Amino acid sequence: MITRIIVALVLAPLFLAVLIFFPPVMLAVMVAGIGALASYEFLRATQVAHHNGMYILTALAAAVIPVGHWLGAGSWTARAVTLALMALLFFLAIRLYGTQRAVRAEHLMVCLFAGAVIPLFLSALIQLKGMENGRGFVLLPVVCAFTTDIGAYFAGVFLGKHRGITQVSPNKSLEGYVGGILSGCLFMLVYGLLVQQLGGLEVRFPVMALYGLVGSAVAELGDLSFSLIKRQYGVKDYGTLLPGHGGMLDRFDSMIFAAPTLLLLVEILPAF
Repeated sequence: MITRIIVALVLAPLFLAVLIFFPPVMLAVMVAGIGALASYEFLRATQVAHHNGMYILTALAAAVIPVGHWLGAGSWTARAVTLALMALLFFLAIRLYGTQRAVRAEHLMVCLFAGAVIPLFLSALIQLKGMENGRGFVLLPVVCAFTTDIGAYFAGVFLGKHRGITQVSPNKSLEGYVGGILSGCLFMLVYGLLVQQLGGLEVRFPVMALYGLVGSAVAELGDLSFSLIKRQYGVKDYGTLLPGHGGMLDRFDSMIFAAPTLLLLVEILPAF
């Protein structure tokens, strides 16, 4: 627990500084790095073979997509990179078919998910920062993801009675899930108040509450979704890169769901 806290105290301020104060290129570099590492961890957890170059192709794709969003060609880059990755993977699979190094069809799908979907969804952070009032918007998925996690933990510890509602995380309780969503909603309103007081913007608090409810529910779904994959493959953590937290994917699993969700909500119904 102490190691987990120390790592969080060191990395959280750096992460927030890149989101808020550093130029957009630094955010693109950070998201590219997170996406590449997360894709590597995902392929390793799902037991994709190392020897066919699939890890390199997938990690490269995951790194390029966020950079394309920073350059203002996000949609074009995502299509081009996904097409190139798909073509190269299938070319590799066709060439190796019938040999001992044959590529399984499910591994092709895993690589496409890790190399295209994960970085595309994380790139929502870059898109949020690029908007008007982007320094305020880019923190929305962060507030949702991390306060939901904290609220779910404490609600589960102090109030949790109905456990085992899903075998994916049998130790988590219904009270924990509800507490996480309510916590995310509450902190989103607090964040809205800070934006209004410190940023001088007019904030629509009912919309902020909607951000909190939907974003927190989706963040919890993201956490459960990637936990499901770990359970199916018998993996405790996706990696050991972040002591006390596991791998990059362990830390950003809920963000992969929350960031694109908040981007959609902001585009449809901006709160400030």
